[in-house]
Amino acid sequence: MNLLAQLESAGLTGRGGAAFPTATKLRAAHQHRASLIVNACDGELGAAKDAFVVEHHLDELVRGARAVARKRVLFAAHRGSATAARLHAARLPVLEVPHRYVSSEESSLISLAQGGLARPMTKRAPFVGGGSDSTGRRVAPTVVLNAETVWRVAQVLEHGPEWFRLHGTAAEPGPRLVTVSGAVNRPGVVETAAGVRLADLVEAAGGPLPEGPVVVGGLGGVLLSADEARVLRWSSADLEPYGTSTGPGVVHVFDPAACPVEEVARWLRYAAGESAGQCGPCMFGVPALAEDWELLAGGAVSRSWDAALDRIGRRAELLQGRGACRFPDGVAGFATSAVRVLAEHLEEHASGRCSTTSGVAA
Repeated sequence: MNLLAQLESAGLTGRGGAAFPTATKLRAAHQHRASLIVNACDGELGAAKDAFVVEHHLDELVRGARAVARKRVLFAAHRGSATAARLHAARLPVLEVPHRYVSSEESSLISLAQGGLARPMTKRAPFVGGGSDSTGRRVAPTVVLNAETVWRVAQVLEHGPEWFRLHGTAAEPGPRLVTVSGAVNRPGVVETAAGVRLADLVEAAGGPLPEGPVVVGGLGGVLLSADEARVLRWSSADLEPYGTSTGPGVVHVFDPAACPVEEVARWLRYAAGESAGQCGPCMFGVPALAEDWELLAGGAVSRSWDAALDRIGRRAELLQGRGACRFPDGVAGFATSAVRVLAEHLEEHASGRCSTTSGVAA
């Protein structure tokens, strides 16, 4: 059985967030003789699994890359990071990427590798077949695979598709890595599979069980209540009704002693500062959404609370499906989920009081 047939049989999908079938992506890459970029940037807020793969499974990662690529291979990592240093020490070709959220997006890496800026490119079709950017500059065929995905390729080749499917669910087979951070005793990377309880992931990171809201999927994901996080399973089927999926494998537990409204404000402030500066939704829409949330967090809109919530909802709706990348979409979904989960706490802010120690009334 050849590589593509094994990957198809295993059901391996991308571990960077999009969950696109790896065999399908590689079939197009081989057809167009595309070069390969292994994305080890941990671009999502709170992510650390790419660094884990490079630190603990570098030999397998390289074997997977050599099995996949028929042309040049680059390993992308954030500039000056420990991951970049490890890749350099192994004498691998490294693409050093700026520490910006959107700089590790697929088309940003392709642009940087081909002499452009590390900014998302508008694409009419996937760049695995080549094409051109918005200025007409030629883009050579390139495929981007997440570091964990490439490591899993090596595992499928070593252990076989049947072994791979012993893990996870029928819809999301195979072992997976998840970064668990925040209010846990042992934050870090957990080796697991789709279908486990979210509470089990938190317990694997030392617990305790969530008492505050939980972010699943980072800025491109959603906020869940503590009660939801205690009972939900970490699978796309279970998470879909809440507007997210297993995504890039990120779980962050809010500190129950901290004000969750202020925590969301901090995440949105970060998002507002990560614009690529080239699309209106990212340059203006995301900062405006963050500013609206700051007003709610500060209790400055007590007389027009409903109007402020409505404005956040309208802004979030306007951000959907616009821009060169999906960054504004993700932030909009995150903010919308936070309004749902924190409705009661937002009312406390509107009335000038907060039940947590870091709130307005503290």
